[in-house]
Amino acid sequence: MENPPEWGDGGRGRRVVVIGGGVAGSLIAKSLQFDADLTLIDPKDYFEIPWASLRATVEPSFAERSLIHHKDYLANGRLIVSEVTNITNKEVLTADGHQVTYDYLVVATGHYDPLPVTRTDRLEEYQTENEKIKEADSILIVGGGPTGVELAAEIAVDFPQKKVTLVHDGSRLLEFIGPKASDKTLEWLKNKNVEVKLMQSVDMSNNTNNSGGNGTYFTSSGETIRADCHFICTGKPLGSEWLRETYLKDRIDNFGRLKVDENLRIKGHRNIFAVGDITDIKELKQGYSAQKHALVAAKNLKLLMSGGKESKLAIYEPRSSPRIIVSLGRQDAVAQFSFTTIIGLVPGMIKSKDLYVGKTRKKMGLQPK
Repeated sequence: MENPPEWGDGGRGRRVVVIGGGVAGSLIAKSLQFDADLTLIDPKDYFEIPWASLRATVEPSFAERSLIHHKDYLANGRLIVSEVTNITNKEVLTADGHQVTYDYLVVATGHYDPLPVTRTDRLEEYQTENEKIKEADSILIVGGGPTGVELAAEIAVDFPQKKVTLVHDGSRLLEFIGPKASDKTLEWLKNKNVEVKLMQSVDMSNNTNNSGGNGTYFTSSGETIRADCHFICTGKPLGSEWLRETYLKDRIDNFGRLKVDENLRIKGHRNIFAVGDITDIKELKQGYSAQKHALVAAKNLKLLMSGGKESKLAIYEPRSSPRIIVSLGRQDAVAQFSFTTIIGLVPGMIKSKDLYVGKTRKKMGLQPK
């Protein structure tokens, strides 16, 4: 297992570099800023609360709270707004020419999701998406996972006059949870007049809607769908492709995930951690889990930087039966717990009104509102 260069002479370094300012990366940066010489590197100047993005699509003003400037919570750290191009055993290299030396490194690049660089541009993007919905009479959503289902629900509740069609290539919606929850969700959407087409895909390369109006789309079953606009809500690739040419290339599994040990260190490295969706931990990839990764890794980094014994490192333990809640508009939700599955106002009270935005802002040291 490799040590950082500074450890050779018995010294203990405190230069921490965090790559990625998403759910896990932003929280670990916030948690370590007063305990280390900390640098956060992210391709954008803000942290976005991802599970609030669909509400912001139908209500752009909601994004004023869910888009947070990194500088708002990072009072004592260095921010570099750039892509990372390479990692060596002691430095991180960025696209804009920075060479940042580290004693400890945290990789938290999650999924690849190219977003506007500035918070202002992201707010404008939400405004544009909202105008697209308002101007459309009919809307096509491709993908029946949590993103597609939640977007369909948000539009159906806020714009009940719109014709919404959801196409999914699986045999049921929300395939990552149990069939009972899938069935309840399908029934809820149908009651909101959302047309759901299962076991079909859409050939997006062959649609006629290139300029935003009266588009024609063709499904794999030969059906024709007419819609004024569309949203692609299929899965995003992991943000690890760039790592294949770096110092960590041998620590990536066949699925593009970084191999970590029980302390969230990349296997074979005593001073490099990985947190969030990019890890190979066998668990449902949820924001809650990413936050827990960040807190465990931050605790371990503080221990190591203070000269603590490795035998005292905290162990990350995945939830055996995670709680899953998918919001359905502003009031309802479907929830799967270890003992039951429920849909309606009760799970909606837990998540759907504020989508944990106030709670997340508070965790980042900010005012909930």
